[in-house]
Formats: sequence, C-alpha cells, structure tokens
Amino acid sequence: MKSPLLSLPGAVPAEGRDEGVAAHYGDLFREQRTLADGTGFVDLSHRGVVAVSGDDRLSWLHLLLTQHVSELPAGRATDALILSANGHIEHALYLVDDGETVWAHVEPGTQAELIAYLESMKFFYRVEVADRTEDFAVVYLPAGSIADVPEGVVVRETSHGRDVFLPRADLESFAAAHGPAAGVLAYEALRVEAHRPRLGFETDHRTIPHEIGLIGSAVHLQKGCYRGQETVARVHNLGKPPRRLVFLHLDGSEVHLPGHGTPVRLAADGEEGRQLGFVTSSARHHELGPIALALVKRNVPVDADLVAGTTAAAQEVVVEP
Repeated sequence: MKSPLLSLPGAVPAEGRDEGVAAHYGDLFREQRTLADGTGFVDLSHRGVVAVSGDDRLSWLHLLLTQHVSELPAGRATDALILSANGHIEHALYLVDDGETVWAHVEPGTQAELIAYLESMKFFYRVEVADRTEDFAVVYLPAGSIADVPEGVVVRETSHGRDVFLPRADLESFAAAHGPAAGVLAYEALRVEAHRPRLGFETDHRTIPHEIGLIGSAVHLQKGCYRGQETVARVHNLGKPPRRLVFLHLDGSEVHLPGHGTPVRLAADGEEGRQLGFVTSSARHHELGPIALALVKRNVPVDADLVAGTTAAAQEVVVEP
C-alpha cells in the first residue's frame, strides 16, 4: 500500500521490502538524530496488521506461538514467532492485547500467509482472525517521545519506542501534529545499532531462534507445546546453533554499503577465502558510521577480523558462540 505521506516535502520512496513508505525525507542523519533524541515519528504503514478477537484468543494463540501469552495482561507488548515443524522461523509477530482484541503488526506482505495458517488452526476455538491492514497503519514513536496519542488508539509500548495502530484515515493529520517525519532508513539504522533482528533480513529458510538472539525475548522456554518446540528445547539444552548473529563495524572509506547476502570471510583469507556467512542488514549510522548485522558460522573466532565483500569489518558479539 502506498502511503499518503510520500507527498510530504523531500520524501524519497523506499524500495524492496519497504516499498510504499518513505526511505527518507532529504536528510538521513538529521532524521536519525531526531529519533535518537525522542522526537518525530516513522511511517510504517506498509506493515501488515492482523487482529485476533474472541474469548479464546489468548489461550488459542498460546498454543501456536513461541511466546507465553495465555495470561498476557492488557496493554503489555510482547514479541512472538511461528516456527515450522523443524523449528525454523516462519513468522514474527509484534503484538499487544487491548482487553478485547490481540493486535499484531508483521512484515509487509506476510499477513495473508499468516492469516491462512491461523485460520487452518481455529478448530473449535472461539476466535476471529482479520486482516486490518487496509484500515490501520502502524506509526512508530521513538523512546522518550512525549507525543500524545489520540484517545482510543491501540499502542504497543516497548523499551525502544511505541508502535501506534492508527486508523489509516488519520495518518496525514497525525503526521501534521507529530512531525518531523523520519524515513525507514533512519529507523533501520537504529534497529541495526540495537542488534534487533528482522524477519527476511536476519532470517532465511533455515534460521532458528537461537542464532539471532530471540530466546527469551520472543521464545519462552517454560511454556507448553507448540510447533517447532522440540528443536528449540534440544538446541537450548543439548547443543549450540550452527550460526550466530554478529554486529559489524565497517570500513568507513568505502563508498558503497555491502548489501543483504554479501559474503563474509576472514580478512586474512581475502576475497578468495571460504565464505563463513553473509551480511543480513547494513546502514549508515549518524554516530557509528557504516554498520551491519551478519550471520556467520558459530566457530568463527570472536576476535577475527572479517571482510564483507571487499569491505573490512570488525565484529562485535551479539550471540555467544
């Protein structure tokens, strides 16, 4: 869906998975600093919005998700995953219950597949699942923001900011009252800095939660059965994941950022060395310069200098080997 906020002055459309909203509004670093200072907002209206209502919504979702939600208090935000039978990540949900309905936002374009799976699992439970993407737009307010949210609007409050489920018809008036607007490139730079993984970026078809640091935050280890739990428990109790997420400080003299999928190798081996992983996300940060997240083999030494494509990279541990 194309956001009406693309008509704001300086708006440059985003491409790829974030198509439909603004990449930036003319000054990427200023927009980052604005968010870091707790002001402004980010238009995330391209993200999918899924609502689950009904008396059994929490107990039913508890059976399907990796998170403990059967007794989730109204207003408390949480993250959850849906895994394959082999424990691979299929969906990531960022949800909150308002006392009557569970609201979740998901990656753009994934809501139809998610809803199809949820519908197939309803059985005799008293639940209704709805795609509310056409009616509601997600807007992000950064941590520290004192912006007022319209009465009655569902808000998902986390340590890194507030996700507002705003009626889509109110998006332009909200922007006029709560600017300045920041683009998704600024949002992504702060996400990468905070080591927060994103579905489809830090994940591929074989990613398990342990590899990208989601045990505890999106996966509860003391809850009942759900699809993929055996893999989660086995790796947690008996082994180590095959890969681990790392944070990369990139050589600032390079003009181009290494894109998603760029091979990561040992710097000592050069471009002809064995591939040890790949870049998942990269960004230009207003303080740190060029940075990235990457998935590498677990046995890569934590003090090894790396190279992402042709760009020198120093690693920081995100997930312990």
